[in-house]
Amino acid sequence: MGWVYWARLYDSKFQAGCLAKRIEEDWWVYGYDFPRHVEVFQSKKGRYGVRYQM
Repeated sequence: MGWVYWARLYDSKFQAGCLAKRIEEDWWVYGYDFPRHVEVFQSKKGRYGVRYQM
């Protein structure tokens, strides 16, 4: 399966990293399947986002 991208980009890598950690730790709260890989990426314009694989 391909990557699933979070809908928002962040100005700092720290903000995106906090979201990535939340996705890794809180998946069971929202009833989602456990993501295999979660990573922070940098867009071409220099902002940061989060993507994951199920």
